[in-house]
Amino acid sequence: MSTLAIWGSAAALYLGFRLWYDGLRRRPMTSAEVDDLMQQAEESGFDGASDLAEIRRFLEKDDGREFVMLNLVKLHRDLVAHPETGEEKPAREIVQEYMAAFLPTLLKRGGVPMMQARKVGPYVDSWGVEADPGWTLIGAMRYRSRRDLIELAIDPRFRDGHGFKHAAISQTLSFPTQPRPIGFMGPRIWVALVLALGAALLQIVTA
Repeated sequence: MSTLAIWGSAAALYLGFRLWYDGLRRRPMTSAEVDDLMQQAEESGFDGASDLAEIRRFLEKDDGREFVMLNLVKLHRDLVAHPETGEEKPAREIVQEYMAAFLPTLLKRGGVPMMQARKVGPYVDSWGVEADPGWTLIGAMRYRSRRDLIELAIDPRFRDGHGFKHAAISQTLSFPTQPRPIGFMGPRIWVALVLALGAALLQIVTA
């Protein structure tokens, strides 16, 4: 395999990754787009938000940039009825069925899970907030854009999994955050490094 073919393939793979991860539509949403997608959300019976008006305001302030949704989740401690079979199961198993519907629609739009962690202790530094309801999990999901968020929310495959979410989760709190550079090596860098390392190793092996 020639050097040109090896490095050309690596470059093509990285270009494909960036097209998926960043997308082509980097511009902020227009008012017409917001109106159209919000109408679709209302007509679909979307119930993933406390207040659709808040979602609209978030979309209207679109800056075209990626964001990370922070999720606090409290699972039911007792067994819960499976939404389809009625069988009593642990909430953790039920929420996994929700994730099986959620993750493919997220990944399709360049979104990725950034972190999931299990809560192992009480609040240790808090004031002016409600008492800890007993959160179970924390998760952070990267979205490519606000447009991708609302398109995911009205995707029928995602909505079909919402019954599992409601069955497994007793309380949840989600809000968007904007990542800031803190020295963390994001996927744009480490994917490039992995592909470069793979190409260099392949060149050595085939030399």
